[in-house]
Parts: sequence; structure tokens; C-alpha cells
Amino acid sequence: MKTNNAPRLPVRVAISPLSWANEVIEEFGKDATAELCLTGAQAAHYEGVEMSRLFPRDPDELNTLLSGYRLSLASGWHSGFLAERSVDEELIAVDEFATLLQKTGARVMVYGECAAMAENALDVPMSRRKKLTPVQMAAYGARLTEFARALAERYGLAMAYHHHLMMVVETRDEVRQLMAATGDEVGLLLDTGHALTGGFSYVDLISEFGPRIKHIHLKDVRPQVLETVRSGDLSFNDAVRAGMFTIPGDGAIDFQPLFEFIRRSGYEGWVVVEAEQDPSLERPDITVARARDWLSTILPARA
Repeated sequence: MKTNNAPRLPVRVAISPLSWANEVIEEFGKDATAELCLTGAQAAHYEGVEMSRLFPRDPDELNTLLSGYRLSLASGWHSGFLAERSVDEELIAVDEFATLLQKTGARVMVYGECAAMAENALDVPMSRRKKLTPVQMAAYGARLTEFARALAERYGLAMAYHHHLMMVVETRDEVRQLMAATGDEVGLLLDTGHALTGGFSYVDLISEFGPRIKHIHLKDVRPQVLETVRSGDLSFNDAVRAGMFTIPGDGAIDFQPLFEFIRRSGYEGWVVVEAEQDPSLERPDITVARARDWLSTILPARA
């Protein structure tokens, strides 16, 4: 088994299995396996991975699998519906997954809002995104706060709310509305790629909501593709197919302010590298290794 001899960075760095197998675009990674993903993650000296459809859902099986590669489970995505249903209903829906995260040592759950979306929302033009009114946002925020409080009390998990294209919190103003409508129990996932493609700089999230950032997704954006996506009003999935997202260092985003935030704030969460793109264009193990090597040149080693 390979040992991890790469420099230890000032934060824990994980790789998203999206590099091998997309969660919603079936042709991306249809032949991928957990072993391919975890072997590549270990060889590139990552410390963890996020949850994936490639992995077993039984906590004991997952712990055994990950420990064989000396990897930790950094977090995982929960498709929530609190924009439409009650907190009690959401707590029933999340129980199995939250228990999995708890028993595998994760400390943060990523929350993605999947209610109030157009039918097949990721496959329709992005101009057709549904939005919440101020009254709806206020009620939604109250439910999120109650849910996040219960998540912490029952499972020891912090919530990291994912601002995301085609969901009810996409723009900077919507993030501001959400943060104002929720208590500190609701943490924020900072996603560099979804910020830029949502029309704003991730630096705004750092300056306004730094203490509430609980999880970081690190991906880059190809500006020429983004321009094509916007001018053609493509769907989210077609934007991904076109190569809008790429690994950090390969696109237009300046990551230096983020790294400065990590250094000065004492941020203790995970940084998760994402390559949400067609794995047939470059072998995922090569892609993720390039990203890890790039990070090693930017972030100083920790003691």
C-alpha cells in the first residue's frame, strides 16, 4: 500500500468522486468503480473523499473500504426538500444518511435544496429556475434552522448549505437572504465554481459570512464555456457536459483570497477538490493528481 509522503497542507484536502462518476449524468463514469476512485485518490495523496454512488451505504462496509486506502469520509450531499416539506418529514428522510455520516466519522453534512425546482431542473434552460419570494424565504430559513439544530443534537453533524445553480439559493442576494433568515446553526458551503457561475465572487461570501463557512468545494471555471452557456441558456447538465467546470488552476478563478482566508481564520473544515467534467477526456487519476500537485505549490505545509 502506498504511504502518503506529500506535504501536509494547512487544511485537510479531499477529492470528490465526481471526478470519476457524476451523480446525475449517467454516462460520466458508467464503468467507474469504488476501487478505481479510491486508488486514484490515495495515489494522489488526498486525505479523504466525499460520499458517492460508487460506495456502499452500510457504515461498517464503508469504514472498512475507506480504511483500506487510508482515507476518511469528508462529507456527503443530502438532497433536501425543506422548501416544501416540514422539519419532521425532513428528519425522517435524512435519518439513514445522517447515521451513515455519523458512524463514518464525518462532521459536516452538505445540504442541497431540491424542492421548488422545475421538473427535470438540471436538464432545462437555466433561465427557468424557480425562486422563493421573501415570505417563502423567511419561512424556509426558520425550517432550515430548526433542522440544522436537530441535525447537530441527534447526529453531531453541522449543516453546510450549498448555494448551487438551478436551486433556490444561486445568487449573492439569495445567499444574503438565506443567511439573514437562518440562525448560526445553518453553516455555509463555499463553492468557488458555483459562485462565479452564479454571477458573483466567492470573496463576497468570505467577507460577509466567513465564520459560517463550514465546508469548501474547490473547482474552477472555463470562461469561454461559461460565456457559451449563458448566451445559449443551456441547462446545468449540458453546461457540465460542455466543460464549464474544471479543476482548480485550470480556469479563471483567483484562489489566493481563499487561501488567505484559510490561513488567517483558522478554518478547520475540509477543502474538497472537484473536477465535475467528462472523465473520458482525461483519466481521472491524472486530473486529480494535477490538482493536488497544484495545491501543494500554493498552500504551505503544516507542521
